Amino acid sequence: MNEKKNKDYKKPQKKILKGTAKEYNDIQNVIAVMSGKGGVGKSFVTSLLATALAREKYHVGILDADITGPSIPNFFGLSGPVMSEDKILNPLLTHLGIKVMSMNLLLPNKDQAIIWRGPMISKAITQLWGDVKWGELDYLLIDLPPGTSDAALTIMQSLPLSGILMVTTPQNLSSIIVRKAIHMAQHVGVPIIGIIENMSYFVCPNCGSRQSIFGDSHTKEVEDAAGAPLIAELPINPATAALCDQGKIENFESIGINKILETLIQKDPTDPLGGN
Repeated sequence: MNEKKNKDYKKPQKKILKGTAKEYNDIQNVIAVMSGKGGVGKSFVTSLLATALAREKYHVGILDADITGPSIPNFFGLSGPVMSEDKILNPLLTHLGIKVMSMNLLLPNKDQAIIWRGPMISKAITQLWGDVKWGELDYLLIDLPPGTSDAALTIMQSLPLSGILMVTTPQNLSSIIVRKAIHMAQHVGVPIIGIIENMSYFVCPNCGSRQSIFGDSHTKEVEDAAGAPLIAELPINPATAALCDQGKIENFESIGINKILETLIQKDPTDPLGGN
């Protein structure tokens, strides 16, 4: 296990679900990536953050909790089926060693639709948590689906979340829906670590000017509602779409993601691995 100490976020008291793989797992920090709204880039942020953590030599896993619309495996170029033994699932590994588990890795055909009601989706999430041999992890990132219903509630009430990263975009509509997710987290008692504004701006490749494609930002309203800071503004970058389509998200580097990393980890310059 990585001996670097991780930032200690207060964990709410709750009944934590176990599973068939509980004796194999030792997970230090469980961070959910949420927004409440679809299409803002939660999976993108999750993937980039996992990549940044892995580059810093942390042991990292991703639980793709978007059961009906999973995208994490595509970003990393992964395909199933996963191996199982005695009802224990083994996650797949990316090039950097990130452990990934997603419903799409359990399907015989990645185009197969999951047509389930809420209770079935909640049960699947708890199995991806408890029946997967995650092993020793410094960070497990959970990519939440859109909405504030069964899936998000199951994760907040049943998993030992260290905190939540809220992802938004500049539009007012996005800020309204993200504030709903914030109020849900506050009601359940899960701390919000910070706000990430994705698709914040575009830098013209010809003149270098910064353009606000989606208009003026409404992130201040999100910060006020969350009582948490804006920790990164991620630009629109066409190169990222190509890398995601190619399953090569680990090849992309982002200054904005490094700012998120610094929020999670208090670095000590005397430690060559950046621990504290």
